[in-house]
Amino acid sequence: MDPVSATDHVRGPGHAPVTIVEYGDFECPTCRAAEPAVRMLLERSPNAVRLIYRHYPIESAHPHALMAAEAAEAAAAQERFWEMHDLLMREGAKLHRAALDKYAADIALALAQFKASLDDEIYRQRVREQMAGANRSHIRATPGFFVNGQVCDISGGMQSLADRVARLL
Repeated sequence: MDPVSATDHVRGPGHAPVTIVEYGDFECPTCRAAEPAVRMLLERSPNAVRLIYRHYPIESAHPHALMAAEAAEAAAAQERFWEMHDLLMREGAKLHRAALDKYAADIALALAQFKASLDDEIYRQRVREQMAGANRSHIRATPGFFVNGQVCDISGGMQSLADRVARLL
C-alpha cells in the first residue's frame, strides 16, 4: 500500500492509532453499502480512528465512476471533498454529468470552476495515480481496505473490518 501522504483525503485525527485506507468507487453498490459501517467505526472512536479515501473506479463495470471521482477531486480543490464524497455515496446510482453539476451546486461549489475542471479532465491524472496505487497493492475489487497498512479482507462482511479495528484499540 502506498504510504499516507499530505495529498490524501483524511477524515479523523492525524494522531489516530488506527488508520483505515479505503480504495473506493462511487458507483459501486458494495462501496455504498459499506459506507455506514465505515462511518460507524469513525463515530465510535473519533479520536482513535482515521479514514483515508482513495479512488479506484472500476470503469469496466461502472461507466460514471471515473467522472464521479474527478468531481470529488474538483470539490476537494474547493475544500469540499467530504461533502461531495458523502453526496456521491448517497446518490451513486445517479452520477451522469448533469447530476454531478447539480451536486456541485447543492454543496455551493464555484460552478464555473467545477465544470471547467470536469470539462478539461484536470483531475484525471490524480485519480489514475490512485488507481495505480491500488493496483500496486493488489486491490482487484471495491471497496478495498487496509488497516494500519495491512490488507483487510471484507469478503465475509464488514464485521471483519470492525474486528480488526477493535483489536488495535
